[in-house]
Amino acid sequence: QVQLVESGGGLVQVGGSLRLSCAASGSTFSTNSMAWYRQAPGKQRDHVATITRDGNSVYADSVKGRFTISRDNAKNTVYLQMNSLKPEDTAVYYCWAIGHWGQGTQVTVSS
Repeated sequence: QVQLVESGGGLVQVGGSLRLSCAASGSTFSTNSMAWYRQAPGKQRDHVATITRDGNSVYADSVKGRFTISRDNAKNTVYLQMNSLKPEDTAVYYCWAIGHWGQGTQVTVSS
């Protein structure tokens, strides 16, 4: 049974940083892409970043240069380092892998 558990969300001021983690279990993740999405209140869930099994990454334009996705295959964990946070980054952040979603972690950026 695939499980994805996010952590690291919280309340941060504008310009601050947070690091999200997503611990995966129940399958072989090292051979698959993993991704982060986010959903703000009243809005659709949007793609934030994807990292392939080879470590290549793709980012949404809104986070390029500020967010960095990385992975540790030995730990079956994907990370999202978020710097220079803005109020519009406020959302629930979800981890995705092999067609499964985590439960989400709230990120709130206060101005």
